[in-house]
Amino acid sequence: MPTLEAAPAPPVTPVRAPAARRPRARAAALSALITLISVCGADAVAGVIPLGPLQRHTRSINDLGNQFVPFHEHLWDLLHGRAEGGLLLNWQSGYGTSFLPDLGTYLSSPFALLVGVFPRDRIDLAVYAITVLKMAAAAVAMTVLLLALRPAVRHRWVAGVLGASYALCGWSVLESIYNPMWLDGLIAFPLLCLVGHWARAGRRPVLGPLVVALAWIANFYTAYMATIGAGLVLLLLLSVDRGTDGRGRVRAVLVAGRSVAIGIGLSAPVLFTVYLGTKHAHPGWVREFAPVSWPDYLARTLPGTYSFSSPAVFLGTGALLLACALGFHRAVPRRERYAWSGLALAVALSFQWKPTHLAWHAFVTPNGSPYRQTFVLCGILVIAAWICLSYGIPGRRALLGGGGVLALIALGAAFSELVSAWTYPLLALGVAAAVGGLLLARPGRRGLSLLALALLAGAQIAQAGVTVAYGDQQRAARMDGYPAWGDEHTARAALEADASGWPAYRTDPGLRQITNNDPLLLGGEGGAYYSSLTPEVLNRTMTALGGGWTSRGRALQSLDNPVTDAVFSVGARVRVAQKGGPPGLVRAGATPPLVTLRPPGAEPVYGNNPFRNQELLLGARVYTTRTLAQGCPAGTDIFLWAPEQFGTARLGDGPVVEMRGGAPSRRAPLIPFGPSAGPGPASRITLAPANRHAELGCLDRAALARAVAGLRATGATRVTVSDSSVHAELPSGASGTAVFAMPRIAGWSCGVNGSAPTPAADRLGLVAVPLPSGARSVDCEFRPPGLRSGTWVGGAALLTLVGVAGWGRVRRRFSSRGAKGAPMTA
Repeated sequence: MPTLEAAPAPPVTPVRAPAARRPRARAAALSALITLISVCGADAVAGVIPLGPLQRHTRSINDLGNQFVPFHEHLWDLLHGRAEGGLLLNWQSGYGTSFLPDLGTYLSSPFALLVGVFPRDRIDLAVYAITVLKMAAAAVAMTVLLLALRPAVRHRWVAGVLGASYALCGWSVLESIYNPMWLDGLIAFPLLCLVGHWARAGRRPVLGPLVVALAWIANFYTAYMATIGAGLVLLLLLSVDRGTDGRGRVRAVLVAGRSVAIGIGLSAPVLFTVYLGTKHAHPGWVREFAPVSWPDYLARTLPGTYSFSSPAVFLGTGALLLACALGFHRAVPRRERYAWSGLALAVALSFQWKPTHLAWHAFVTPNGSPYRQTFVLCGILVIAAWICLSYGIPGRRALLGGGGVLALIALGAAFSELVSAWTYPLLALGVAAAVGGLLLARPGRRGLSLLALALLAGAQIAQAGVTVAYGDQQRAARMDGYPAWGDEHTARAALEADASGWPAYRTDPGLRQITNNDPLLLGGEGGAYYSSLTPEVLNRTMTALGGGWTSRGRALQSLDNPVTDAVFSVGARVRVAQKGGPPGLVRAGATPPLVTLRPPGAEPVYGNNPFRNQELLLGARVYTTRTLAQGCPAGTDIFLWAPEQFGTARLGDGPVVEMRGGAPSRRAPLIPFGPSAGPGPASRITLAPANRHAELGCLDRAALARAVAGLRATGATRVTVSDSSVHAELPSGASGTAVFAMPRIAGWSCGVNGSAPTPAADRLGLVAVPLPSGARSVDCEFRPPGLRSGTWVGGAALLTLVGVAGWGRVRRRFSSRGAKGAPMTA
């Protein structure tokens, strides 16, 4: 008889029996429940709109209210067929801007589609619901990952607590809670780690690339960081797996690399357009990296701290204690102990060294929070905590060792000014609850296990809840806030809807803004626009015409000026006389069509004076320029140009007008002051503080009316607009150059009389088409740069994925045939 030898123990894999799935599902549900209770409960206590009986603080802080809520409003309009434009082009902002890059940056998460089920005037609530659901999904994803790596039959419920601690990390509840698109990276990291785990076992060759594609489409920016982190986790898992030989390790890396390559390829139609959109965007603030002080770094691992410029590594004391105890837990194989502890330390140190800092951020220091990769470190610490627990409850030695490390962290943090009055009491209570819960979590004692669960989950909820509430208060005190939808929004939106005449003319929500994206929020087709992808040509054109901006040129303001209104075919605009006052509607007497003609001649070039630049674009002289001391002649309209003024301006004894200029962050727009009464104190503008670099433009309304009449007489006789194209029928004998009232952003191509389109020309920043003899019509269509090449790459990736699926099926069929035909052996 053959000698029977004991087979080597197979690697630990999740049990597939239905009885095993139920505990995993319960652990995942527990993680989501803890997350939802912590965030929603804390916001309610803090009085954050839309939760709580005392709604004191708006959630719409900074870019959340200024960008993300308006973009979700626009998505709602798209889903309900009410938007001007489609997936490729946004007609409502900046007089016509590319939309697909914005979609890929802010709205491509599957969760964003949930806005469609909310009323339009409750988008604030919709974005909040999306935010907390993303956090809950991240908790579930991490719980699933933990139980896939190490099932730990006896302590599965602790995986739910640890999954929640990941979703409630400081990076999530303090920074990403008002940057909801980043939370897709929080979900992506554990999912991408699962892809690596599948690659080790040669499983799910089709699902893996699809998960990668979903992560990169949802938010490519944080997916990039999550992919780096997941790659590090995979390499660590392969290094500590004694059951895998060198060939197996190489095969796993290649399979994982294939999944990543195919997945990123599938995301190429969105990814390429976003990438090229950033290349054509107005450059943002370039920061020089400076590492944070170590006391501040250590303080951010503790509860109840807040800072915009340091890594928020807070996890909850239970998870942090287990991660610190891992190196002292002798039941864990030495290689695993040192590998996970070393990886966490290496990643933490990489945040403080410029080359690795840049590598985490695609070699560009981000504008704003410089530690956006912190969620990866939080995820690694949580996995380390689970590895520690999965080999059994840490003993006294391990807990004392982990507690000692935690004490050193707390001691180092004492030198930081970021520590609040809540920090050390919460830390002490958390340590007590964590130690008590771990000591009570013994197998076979259901009552004690429930008490252990109450201690660990309760400590997590308390620490995370206080940290969330503390962050709510700090953000409200330090950052600009934007109101939730209210009566002012409703009144302005109603005026816009009543005045709508697109495409015969545009309507503009006005210069006095609720947000920098009022056209998306309220409706209309205005000039205001704020995005990370604001085109450079749009900024350059509006700046030359006297437009104002903030956020270093990325947040363009509406320009309340009748000359630019004529050029851009703005036939109606909302005007608010004073802040908080009732809105009114101002209609233009006559408006040129969207497509007008300019006579042949030399190509004009902008100068340094916005009044002369407006005249170049209009094609007529309508201004006289004066100094402040001279004033404007009677019968003209006064416009003040003082782009660097940060203070106030006042005409005579009229109302005070705030001006917010000052390079490089802000630029004040041309300010209209109405008709001039002629020389005298009543027509004198006073600036506070005084500004010698100010100029008046005195607009002759009669000259402007003649110019508009000329443009109407020679302009297009009929204009039709689709989601991403414009068709203009020209008058008989048309000649010169057809100028379209939209910025010449990259992607426009035009043809005359039905000819094949070629890249559009540029006339003073607007789309232009030189007309040959006999021109009868002009057609322009828009396709964002990168869409065609991205589609080809995406198609190739899809074919590759189909090939992988087909090859896997063929291999399985041949394997099953071989098994059936193999002879039986003793």
